[in-house]
Amino acid sequence: MNSEQLKDAAVAALEDVKGQDIRVLDIRDLTTIADYMIVVTGTSPRQVRALAERVDEAARGLGCKALGCEGLENCEWVLLDLGDVIVHAMQPATREFYQLEKLWEMPARPARVERTAAPE
Repeated sequence: MNSEQLKDAAVAALEDVKGQDIRVLDIRDLTTIADYMIVVTGTSPRQVRALAERVDEAARGLGCKALGCEGLENCEWVLLDLGDVIVHAMQPATREFYQLEKLWEMPARPARVERTAAPE
């Protein structure tokens, strides 16, 4: 199983549980922590939990065990780390506040270096 198959299985699982505004971010050129980040909205704590659990179940079906899962206590924001794919299931207000898509979709810009004259 490769990261593309895992991503596709996660998206299908999110669609099965009626996840809203599913966004898949290809972050391969931005970081080495993962290949894809998926952000999805759930309308209630119960749905956010169901989204995370369904993706975990789909990943296990492919032989991929989650490396970690955070946020199941209150289900405002659940992060599911599948290694090459990271899933963020969030309630609407939390997603709007953090705007992860904007953070990860920003084009990389080279650092600006101010040059001063060398001392004589």
